[in-house]
Amino acid sequence: MLMNDEYQSINCDDYESLELACQHNYILKLELRDGEKLEGKATELKFTKGVEYLIIDQTGNALSLRLDHILSFSHPEIGTVVVSLSD
Repeated sequence: MLMNDEYQSINCDDYESLELACQHNYILKLELRDGEKLEGKATELKFTKGVEYLIIDQTGNALSLRLDHILSFSHPEIGTVVVSLSD
């Protein structure tokens, strides 16, 4: 997926799980749709220019991830969530 692809919003339940992760600053294990795997502390959700992002902290570096580029995320408190794109 290219970063300039048209944004597709994600399922509301998946979004709520990400909100919970940010509220509690959970360390998430993430897999992106391109196969990349990341780990970082969920800090906030942002909406910029019609695109939603999850901001994670990786040892002091903030990284913005488009929500529609996330394939799955996991944490012991919320389990593993496979992200569904909304129609």
